[in-house]
Amino acid sequence: MILSKTYKKILDALPEGVFVFDEKLRVKFTNAAFRRSCSDGAKACGTLGAVLGCNQSGGCGDNAACGFCAFWRVMKAAVADKTEKTETIHMDTRHGTHTNKLSVRIRILPIDEKGKLFLGLTDGTYQTEMEREMLSAQQLQRRLLPAGKSMGGVKYSYMYVPCLGVGGDMPDVYELNGQTYGVLADVSGKGISAGMLSAFVKAGFDKKQPNLAVALSELNGKFNELDQDERSYITMAAVRIDEKSKTLGYAVAGHNAPILLKNSLGINEIEAPAPPISNWFSGYEYKESELPFEHGDILVLLTDGITECVNVRGEQFGIERAENVLMQSQSAEDFIGKLRAALNVFSGEKFNDDITAIAFDL
Repeated sequence: MILSKTYKKILDALPEGVFVFDEKLRVKFTNAAFRRSCSDGAKACGTLGAVLGCNQSGGCGDNAACGFCAFWRVMKAAVADKTEKTETIHMDTRHGTHTNKLSVRIRILPIDEKGKLFLGLTDGTYQTEMEREMLSAQQLQRRLLPAGKSMGGVKYSYMYVPCLGVGGDMPDVYELNGQTYGVLADVSGKGISAGMLSAFVKAGFDKKQPNLAVALSELNGKFNELDQDERSYITMAAVRIDEKSKTLGYAVAGHNAPILLKNSLGINEIEAPAPPISNWFSGYEYKESELPFEHGDILVLLTDGITECVNVRGEQFGIERAENVLMQSQSAEDFIGKLRAALNVFSGEKFNDDITAIAFDL
């Protein structure tokens, strides 16, 4: 998109931020006010990540942490619906060694009939103590997410899309005694309170304990010491992958989305009925079970944000659709990519709960 020098001068004189982007979220133009609010080293145009000065690895929108980027989500929503969108979004900007935490009210409008170009307007930035705390919580939660794509020689892939700025799901992958462990927790509630409880899970789950059942039972005891009311609880699914013996250990605490295993015979839904971590049953002892797996299997952990994701007709995504996606997938990374695409199409990228899944190549 080419603007004359006169138009650029007019737009650069405006105190509000102005930017233009296309249906692929590539930014075609930014005015001076918009560029001033962005980080040092940010580009005047290009990908959204380049324009905002984002330092996440991978393509813009492809990284798991992109689920935290409200800027990316509201632009995607405007493109998907081809209608005006107005929202307050949160962002970090870096200038030198200083990081500013800002809230920006943004209005996005389609500017051509085909829905190919969109105009973004910001009416200034403002900060409140609560917003600064929210952004700090988001940054902390980003640091708690799994770091890589392989652990203990086992390749894995995951996605995490919080429905609010701070989520209540906690995926984790780690190694102990030469074996790979995966844990997926889903806490009650949403927002800041859920984020605090998920941080408790991260700190309280003993990753030095080789027995998953013991680790869950100990976490249950620690949770009871918090003296939470009965509305507060945690569901978890934990797995232990032993590549040498080709065995899968697993323990579940009220996690109502089954663990799925794709093998030569199709889909194996592994269910282990047990109550969630809560104060409902004092001193409950969880159990660990084992089953064999074959090279080439794919192991999946899901939260109910996926199975209970609803579309405009009120239908749930359900476990069957997740299984269909798994049957069509060749690897853990392939499954996560296809699942995310299927959920976006199904829901129109409007989620009423955190969306989290981990998949392992066995």
